[in-house]
Amino acid sequence: MKHETAVVIVGGGPAGLATSACLNLLSIPNVILERDDCYAPLWQKKVYDRLKLHLAKNFCELPHMPFPVSAPTFVPKYMFVQYLHEYVTEFNVDPLYNRSVESAWYDKVTNRWMVIAKNGVSGFVEEYVGEFLVVATGENCEGFIPSVYGLDSFTGSVIHSSKYENGKKFGYKNVLVVGAGNSGMEIAYDLFNWGAQTSIVVRSPVHVLPKELVQLGMYLLKYLSFSFVDKIVLMFSKLLYGDLCKYGIQRPTKGPFYLKRETGRSPVIDVGTVARIKTGDIEVMKSIEEIKGDQIKFSNDQEKRFDAIVFATGFTSNVRKWLKHDGGLFNEKGMPQRKSPNHWKGEHGLYCVGFAGAGLFGISNDAKSIANDISQIVKKR
Repeated sequence: MKHETAVVIVGGGPAGLATSACLNLLSIPNVILERDDCYAPLWQKKVYDRLKLHLAKNFCELPHMPFPVSAPTFVPKYMFVQYLHEYVTEFNVDPLYNRSVESAWYDKVTNRWMVIAKNGVSGFVEEYVGEFLVVATGENCEGFIPSVYGLDSFTGSVIHSSKYENGKKFGYKNVLVVGAGNSGMEIAYDLFNWGAQTSIVVRSPVHVLPKELVQLGMYLLKYLSFSFVDKIVLMFSKLLYGDLCKYGIQRPTKGPFYLKRETGRSPVIDVGTVARIKTGDIEVMKSIEEIKGDQIKFSNDQEKRFDAIVFATGFTSNVRKWLKHDGGLFNEKGMPQRKSPNHWKGEHGLYCVGFAGAGLFGISNDAKSIANDISQIVKKR
């Protein structure tokens, strides 16, 4: 089966939805191919219950649709999912579900992108042809669990953070959270609240900030330099938290907003975890050296028994598995070669959205840029 359209979008998360909405407003035909059975499956199925957007709502809006005035400043998961429901309805976004893209390449004879997808319901292989191809699978496509010596011998349960809903089934168990980013810190706090004996592996220096301080920094960046904003934010952070080194948490040498711009790594938004670390309710551990059964040995030779491990170790891009001949748009890790804001456009009508390391704010900017660029190309004919 062959389907022809102007733009083929791979991925039905917020990035794909935003791009399709922008194209629809410009009357440019498009199709979204989503491998799951719903749009935004990460948000609808794979994020933990207590999650809230880590930035204020005005930094998390998709194009052409602000959050309601009544929405809280930091939008909870359920409300964001409802926002997405209203978004797809408002802009007539209609993804094709259960379409797992197996390969995509540019045909120099027809000057078209050829996309091969398997229909997970019928089992048929389908072909989609478009002048433009938008990669909207994003940075958080597949959960990543690092190689740990002896992990296969662990006798307890092992899950990635994308499978974590809440700590109900972990109550009164010894649980190790691996990874001290936003997900890891918040999951550790949630586990404690459900009665789990919680430990967290903090391997690298990390900035921990309250959400209000991040909001202040985002506002100040409109008027002040990164370096000056970082100085202000770090001053308040030290006043609030004091020296966290004695609790096993070290601050990076560079400021939080500088690191976000240069590496894409966000500061951790503290939801109450630091207070529990200070009281000893959540124990900070060094990196894992090896696992033997239910015993885990850490790099400082400390050993402890655990019933479960939650890997909050991030996600990886899967672009390199299916996209052929990308003209150098992506590197070997499936991330753009060029840094934002020049990352989103490749050759022969190839684009990417959701790879800027800037969350929903970056997605919104990318989607509008891509739709406008395609519109200009079409108008010149």
